[in-house]
Amino acid sequence: MVTSMTGYGREEAGNGQVKVFAEIKTVNHRFCEYTIRMPRQLLALEEKVKKKANQYIRRGRVEIFLTVEGESLVSKKVKIDYDLADQYVGLMAEVKDKYKLEGSITLQDVLQLESIFMTEEVPAVPNDLEALFLQAVSGALENLKTMRAHEGQELALDMINQLNRFGEIVATVKKHAPSVVEKYKARLEIKLAELTDGLIEESRIVTEAAIFADKCDINEELTRLESHIRQFSGTLNENEPIGRKLDFLVQEMNREINTIGSKANDSAITKDVVEMKSLLEKLKEQVQNIE
Repeated sequence: MVTSMTGYGREEAGNGQVKVFAEIKTVNHRFCEYTIRMPRQLLALEEKVKKKANQYIRRGRVEIFLTVEGESLVSKKVKIDYDLADQYVGLMAEVKDKYKLEGSITLQDVLQLESIFMTEEVPAVPNDLEALFLQAVSGALENLKTMRAHEGQELALDMINQLNRFGEIVATVKKHAPSVVEKYKARLEIKLAELTDGLIEESRIVTEAAIFADKCDINEELTRLESHIRQFSGTLNENEPIGRKLDFLVQEMNREINTIGSKANDSAITKDVVEMKSLLEKLKEQVQNIE
C-alpha cells in the first residue's frame, strides 16, 4: 500500500475535569524527525508519545501538539525566605538601637518586605492524565493514518497512469530503433554515390552501417527501462515503506533515458526522450511524497 508522508490527525479525550487535545501533522522528509510541543509538566511523556507514533510513522517530519483545557496542571504555594527575613529584622533592630528610636518592630513592618516572600509552583497532574493523553495521541494517529493512506492511493493511481504512458513510449522507441540504422544506411548509400559517381563498395557501406549501429544501439538501455518499470509497478503493491526504493528506481530510469538520448541519432527518438523525461519528472515529484 502506498502511504503519503503528508497528513493531519486530531483527537481529544477528557474525564470531566480536564480535556486534552492531540494534533499531529506530517510533511515530507528524507528521514523520520519529530517536534513535540506539550506542557512542561508532562515532558516525561515525550518518549511514550514518540514510541506510540513510531508504530504508525516510519518517515517524514512529524509535528505533535498536545494541549490541556480545564484544571491547572500546577498549584501555587507561598514560601518565606527566613534567612533573608532574619537579616532584615536584625538590621531593623540595629538601626533602632543605634539611633535610639521609639516603637517596636511589628508584623506590618515584616509584611512590607516583599522580597522575603516567594511563590512556588507545584505540579498538580491528575493521575489519569497520562492515559488521557495517550488515548488522544492514539486517536490522532489513527486519523493521520487514514488521511495518509487515502492520499497515498491518489498518488498511486496518478503514478500508475504516468508509468503506463512511460511504458507505451518505451515500446514505441523499441519498435522504431531498428529503422534508425536502415535509414542511416540508405542516406549513406546516397551520399557515397554522389561523392563517387556511383562507384561505391558495398562492403564499405556495410562496415560504416555496422559502426553506426554499434554506436547508437539502445537495446540494452530499453531492456533495463522495461525492467525498472516492472519493478516500480510491483513496488507499489508492497506493504512497507517504499519511498526510498522508488526514488532509487527513478534515478536509474533517468540514467537510462539520458544514455538513450545521447546515443539515438534520430529526431523521433529524441522527441520520445523529451516526453519520457517530462513523465519521469512528474513521477519524481510524486515519489517525494511517499513514505
